[in-house]
Amino acid sequence: MIGLASAIAVAERGLSVTLVGERRPGEASPAAAGMLAPSVERAVGPAYDFGIAARDRYPAYVELLAERTGIRVPLNRLGILQVGLSEKGVKGLKKTALPTNRWLDPKELRELEPALSHAKGAMFNPNDGAVDNTVLLSALRKLVATGTRVTTMDDAVTGIESSESSTTVKTSSGAKYSARYVVLAAGAWVGRIPGSRFARAVEPARGQLVSYSTAPLRHVAYGPRGYVVPRDESTIGGSTMESVGFDANTTDEGIEKVRSASEEICPSLSLSKTGSSWAGLRPVTPDMLPILGRDPEYRSLIYACGHSRNGVLMAPLTGDIIADLVTGAPLSLDLSQFRPDRF
Repeated sequence: MIGLASAIAVAERGLSVTLVGERRPGEASPAAAGMLAPSVERAVGPAYDFGIAARDRYPAYVELLAERTGIRVPLNRLGILQVGLSEKGVKGLKKTALPTNRWLDPKELRELEPALSHAKGAMFNPNDGAVDNTVLLSALRKLVATGTRVTTMDDAVTGIESSESSTTVKTSSGAKYSARYVVLAAGAWVGRIPGSRFARAVEPARGQLVSYSTAPLRHVAYGPRGYVVPRDESTIGGSTMESVGFDANTTDEGIEKVRSASEEICPSLSLSKTGSSWAGLRPVTPDMLPILGRDPEYRSLIYACGHSRNGVLMAPLTGDIIADLVTGAPLSLDLSQFRPDRF
């Protein structure tokens, strides 16, 4: 998703782009639940401001995609509920609340979401929500496929060699591509590409998810151990964070944990049929923040990776930033917390 959004944004500035990559089992973009939750999965400093700006970029972005592709990406900005299920939990939520948050007592919560009537209240995070990432991916792919400035090559990158003036990409087919700028956006696998020196900080973290056949909630809801995301007539429950390398298989234990956490938030889900289950590999960094910016030595190499739990949230805005870096446009946001050489 980061690569597609970046390619589209650069092409929109009038440049030609070659998009090189291959699909792999466990990719995070199609596996995600699509949450836009910068107020909940909260960073500090400029990184927090970036997350809020990324969330607020979405309404205009999905409108653009609808105009260009005819695909309307479902966007839920009703807000996110952090559900309090114990007195300790309620105290913690109130202690860490933002000025923009509002506490809902049990009566208010019950009126808003009857399926959460068992809770002791909830912290309401306005403007957060979720996007249907699977539809978003379809729209991005269609826009790339129908555009004239992006060429897509289905090939595996096996190495990169950088200089100040250009970077060369080698692939498994034996092809070589040289460009004035190369953007690294290879998800959980980015650190395994020889030559991507600062991307070695990125490691895969498996997240397992389940779907339920009903949608008793309208709002995304977080609990003590997971989250639930309403989507059309179904609900997605997630998620684990497991350090298992590149193993993208689900496990009975992991799925049971996800179901337990989801049904703790919304007990009526236990009466629903469980549909599919799957896993994705998040590209995580030690501080859970992305690696975004130029290589300090090789200015032709630009990093756009390691978005950890917020790849869907940050994809459109990351594309804008990459286009700014490539074209030399002034940056509107502080990227200091994302610098590639911080680890």
